Order: sequence, then structure tokens, then C-alpha cells
Amino acid sequence: MKKAVVLLSGGLDSTTALYWAKAKGYQCHCLIFDYGQRHRREIESAKKIAQKAGVSFDVIAIKLGWTGRSALLDLDVKLPNIPLEKIGQGPIPSTYVPGRNTLFTAYAISAADALGAEAIVLGPNVLDYSGYPDCRPEYYQAFRRVARLGTKRGVEGKSLKILTPLIKMTKAQIVKLGAQLGVPWELTWSCYAGGARPCGQCDSCKLRAKGFEKAKIQDLIYA
Repeated sequence: MKKAVVLLSGGLDSTTALYWAKAKGYQCHCLIFDYGQRHRREIESAKKIAQKAGVSFDVIAIKLGWTGRSALLDLDVKLPNIPLEKIGQGPIPSTYVPGRNTLFTAYAISAADALGAEAIVLGPNVLDYSGYPDCRPEYYQAFRRVARLGTKRGVEGKSLKILTPLIKMTKAQIVKLGAQLGVPWELTWSCYAGGARPCGQCDSCKLRAKGFEKAKIQDLIYA
């Protein structure tokens, strides 16, 4: 069976990407990252999702000695409360974690090369998102060249695909796809605040709510 390494945060997008990979016939191994994020609730969600999906996983701890004044890493930085219509339209928000996806994707390339996986599956999208520079198609296109030039698999002429199936989908389209694939929405977690219940005020909560509303599907996290 063909193998894939999946980056799983426990959120709506990455969970849908995992279920997409399973539907495509991949034997999946998930990487879950503990990088000191304030929304650590997502780590437990990711573990439960991997278990529910019947896939193996590793939790990777990354100790960053710097925060870049990111609201996701520095508790002294307040989470922004941006009007929905302005999310992703202004400057890069304080929730950006410098180089986060670069680190995560590099780990995924390493794991894929070691495990003999032919694909890496990620869940970024650029239509309903906060405007992070490391979520864009051209960013992942550059990583495809890295994977080809910098891995044993690549130099031996074997492909290592970097798949971003959701990258040009709206949140509503992602919700509809996830519903078709049987994503357990009640296990997912999107909120940056990481409390007992979603805050409803952060970018991620607002974009998630927009997706479910436009898709006309109930968000079972509130059930």
C-alpha cells in the first residue's frame, strides 16, 4: 500500500486532509507538533482524531528559543479580534509563527524519506485564511524542489509528492468535503485561545464558523 506522512494539527483543514488521504488509499502516518502553542488543546484533539481514523502518529516537541512576538507563543501578546471581512486582507497578523510551516514541512520530508512514504499531505488553504506567507501555493512549490533535490528518495529518482488538496478551496468547500469523507467534526479544534470551549473571537474561530454557515452544515463541536 502506498504511504503518506500527514501533518495533523487537529483543526478543520488538516483533519479533512487526513481523511482525504485515507480516501485516496494512502496508509497514513501523522505528525503532531507541540511547539509551545497557547492552544495546546489542539494536540489532544489531533491524537484523538488519529486514533479515530486508525492511523499511527508521532508527537514532535519543538523548543523554540524565540517567539517573534507571536500571539500563539507569547502569552503577553493579545490574540487579535479582527472583523471577519478583514481577515487576511491587512498586514500579517500577530498569530503568525515565524517559519512554523517551514519547520513542519522539513520534519515531514525527513519522516517520509525515512519511512519510505511517497507523499506528504498538508491542509493549507489560501482563500479563507489569515494571510500567513507560508500557506501559499508558491511556497509549497518551492518545497517540492527541496524534496526532489534534498532526499535519498529524490536523488534515486523516486517521487516524493507534496500534496495540498485544499489549498484553493474555501472553508465552506472544505466543510462539505469533510462531511462527505466522514470527518468527526466534534473531535476537531480550531480555536487559538485553547480554552474549554472555542472563543468565537479569533481568526480561526471566525473562519470556521463562516465555513459551516455557508456550507449549511452543523458544527458538531457545539453539539
